[in-house]
Amino acid sequence: MDRIDNILAQWHRERPDLDVAPMGLIGRLRQVSRHLGREMEKTFAAHGLNAASFDVLATLRRSGPPYALSPGDLMAMTMVTSGTMTNRIDQLGKAGLVERRLNPQDARSVIIALTERGFAVIDAAVTAHVETQARLVALISKDDCAALERLLRTYLAGLEAESRNSASPF
Repeated sequence: MDRIDNILAQWHRERPDLDVAPMGLIGRLRQVSRHLGREMEKTFAAHGLNAASFDVLATLRRSGPPYALSPGDLMAMTMVTSGTMTNRIDQLGKAGLVERRLNPQDARSVIIALTERGFAVIDAAVTAHVETQARLVALISKDDCAALERLLRTYLAGLEAESRNSASPF
């Protein structure tokens, strides 16, 4: 029994007419997400980062040499708004982790590039991040982990398809 089981038992008692099984699944997913998020935030903080700054730096790092992208590409890859991205870039620039450079393909625009310091910080942070994730998933067997990943991939694909299908055409 976990906390979610207790909540479900209360609902079964108070509203036996409702099928609250989905509440259990979603509640557990939310709790797991919170636990994972807290652990990963600790890892990011140990490197002077938070989830948002890690996301931008990791996106630049995994893009490969020259470790630079346009602000528009960064927005698309991190799925944030223009204002949010500008703020993140400004903060990372102040910290000396990224810099704005003229775009070699179009001198009218800029690209955002990792600095040497930014490259070192994200390389160390991503190494620690992967170690943290490995520790967290080690709590379940490899077979269960693979099965969970398959289930979540299917579930996420279904949610994303539903979201695309219900999007307003306007």
